[in-house]
Amino acid sequence: MNQKILKLENLLRFHTVCRQLHSLCQRRMLAQWRHVFSSAYPAWTAQLYAHSGQTDVLIRAALSQQRLLATKKEERSQKSQLSSRKSKKEVEVWIGMTVEELARAMEKDIDFIYESLMNTAVDIDSLEADSHLDEVWIKEVIKKSGMKLKWSKLKQDKVRENKDAVKRPQGDPALLIPRSPVVAIMGHVDHGKTTLLDQLRKTQVAAMEVGGITQHIGAFLVSLPSGEKITFLDTPGHAAFSAMRARGAQVTDIIILVVAADDGVMKQTVESIQHAKDAQVPIVLAINKCDKAEADPEKAKKELLAYDVVCEDYGGDVQAVHVSALTGDNMMALTEATVALAEMLELKADPTGPVEGTVIESFTDKGRGPVTTAIIQRGTLKKGSILVAGKSWAKVRLMFDENGKTINEACPSMPVGIIGWRDLPSAGDEILEVESEARAREVVDWRKYEQEQEKSKEDLKLIEEKRKEHQEAHQKAREKYGTLSWKERSFIKYKEKKQQQPLKLKEKVERDSDVLPIIIKGDVDGSLEAILNIMDTYDASHECELELVHFGVGDISENDVNLAETFNGVIYGFNVNASNVIQQSAAKKGVKIKLHKIIYRLIEDVQEELSSRLPCAVEEHIIGEASILATFSITEGKKKIPVAGCRVQKGQLEKQKKFKLIRNGHVIWKGSLISLKHHKDDISVIKTGMDCGLSLDEEKIEFKVGDGIVCYEEKEVPAKTSWDPGF
Repeated sequence: MNQKILKLENLLRFHTVCRQLHSLCQRRMLAQWRHVFSSAYPAWTAQLYAHSGQTDVLIRAALSQQRLLATKKEERSQKSQLSSRKSKKEVEVWIGMTVEELARAMEKDIDFIYESLMNTAVDIDSLEADSHLDEVWIKEVIKKSGMKLKWSKLKQDKVRENKDAVKRPQGDPALLIPRSPVVAIMGHVDHGKTTLLDQLRKTQVAAMEVGGITQHIGAFLVSLPSGEKITFLDTPGHAAFSAMRARGAQVTDIIILVVAADDGVMKQTVESIQHAKDAQVPIVLAINKCDKAEADPEKAKKELLAYDVVCEDYGGDVQAVHVSALTGDNMMALTEATVALAEMLELKADPTGPVEGTVIESFTDKGRGPVTTAIIQRGTLKKGSILVAGKSWAKVRLMFDENGKTINEACPSMPVGIIGWRDLPSAGDEILEVESEARAREVVDWRKYEQEQEKSKEDLKLIEEKRKEHQEAHQKAREKYGTLSWKERSFIKYKEKKQQQPLKLKEKVERDSDVLPIIIKGDVDGSLEAILNIMDTYDASHECELELVHFGVGDISENDVNLAETFNGVIYGFNVNASNVIQQSAAKKGVKIKLHKIIYRLIEDVQEELSSRLPCAVEEHIIGEASILATFSITEGKKKIPVAGCRVQKGQLEKQKKFKLIRNGHVIWKGSLISLKHHKDDISVIKTGMDCGLSLDEEKIEFKVGDGIVCYEEKEVPAKTSWDPGF
């Protein structure tokens, strides 16, 4: 528009210059004629000058008007451009958007996306509706559509108010009253912990345990003749129960460390010491089995010095008591040492207000539903109380002590069984009392929401990692096919798809044999936790993959059998039952159910099952050995065949078996014989001390005097998994 105005102005100026030149010429002529015609035509001369001035005014007005019109037109065009820019549609996009999602956001069909990506590096043939687009291609499509791109922010839910239940602040010290100590008995397996506790409470706990090993935590209140009460936790000493020992240490005031006088410090002894240090719990040392002839208590004390457990005899502060759990010797001295230490600790608790405690164990009972064993740490638990533990809550219907006797209330330091849980809480969960069922549901909902949020964050992180992997793989594929024509690309893809045919039946069986899917059911939460911790140590996936399909607490159900059938897996039960109906159903479906009462037997069974899925190993069994004493050759037709003259040194040589030739300790040939002769007779067996001549199935092998001939056979032997669970 500006160029048009300039052209118009130039034309007008040219016209003005011409007019001025013409006017100048007229003025000169008028100057010459003025003296002639001025007297005769004065009016005509005045009119001529007036006409010239009016023309100039008109031209200037026209030029001004033209400029005004051109400026307004330009402003109108600019406004129209701005309005068109403002009217561009905004498309909200995000990273990892699929083709279908982009088309929906743009209100276009999918074909529009494909058309926009033509003549780009994108492989259109491989794009599907659910294919994820890179950021570059999203921008390219938006640019070609003439729309405006807007990156969407992650939608954040409204911040929910924290509805969790928390411990109440410390109360008035004046309200605190003395409480009984909570004591955990720890030590190595078979060092006599359960027998020791049996002597303290005069019940046959050890007789009820299978294999003499405590299978899960038990909490017991023991009343002493002096009137003192002590709550004992009997923690398992088996290697599998490390997590349960740690949990026992965290809820106790004192740890009685049992060390056998004949064995001394063992692996789980050291682990128990570490748990006590981590929880900052004082130790009382009980040196057990002092009634044995080979007992050496002083040796055990010296070994403990290496782990910073210094007895009073050596200038330390750890009380050491020599006991015999079997005969009951010195039991009172052990309890007195425990009570004396508890008095020094000045253990107190607040019996008023809302209850606080810890779940020691949890399991499902057929008649009573979810049941927990708990230690009350604050407040007094009564029937009808509303409790929250983990992501479960309960209205207490019934409480019972360690003997199964119903009780009405439980005070601090008291172990108690609780019935009334809606779901099964986990061992180690904190128990808090709330004011109502509605509040309990609110707390559980909040904790579940928090768990979901954490899981969502983890899932998003995983999705982003997978997206990057996919993007890198796509980039590599693009580079791979970048220089090829579309025909070459199509041919290569066809070949790749052809190679990825469905597995044949034989191949599928081989693949299935490399995987062991298992389902684990346990009696209580702690036992199940211990088994899963052992499974986490599995490190032989290169041999056979161990796949944990499902785990849970309770007896084996029909759902477990159906799941095992689907995955071709094995069901393992620990201290649980499988009814006759379930076992018959499993037998019909070809599902193995293996029940165990001892944890290491279960693990051994898993090892055997893993080993059965491995291919057999081939072992060589030597039948006989011979040494070469002479070499010669014989002619058969036109061929010369080398022959070795041998003497059998050990065993016998059998022609039908396999042979190998050994020279200087190295095997230089393996194969079969084509002839074996004694003198001139063909024979099949040569025994020790006999001479023979033999020739091999490979003519190029040369014999040397002093070489060895070994006759052997190959036998397949079952392979054994390399997984070592550590016990």
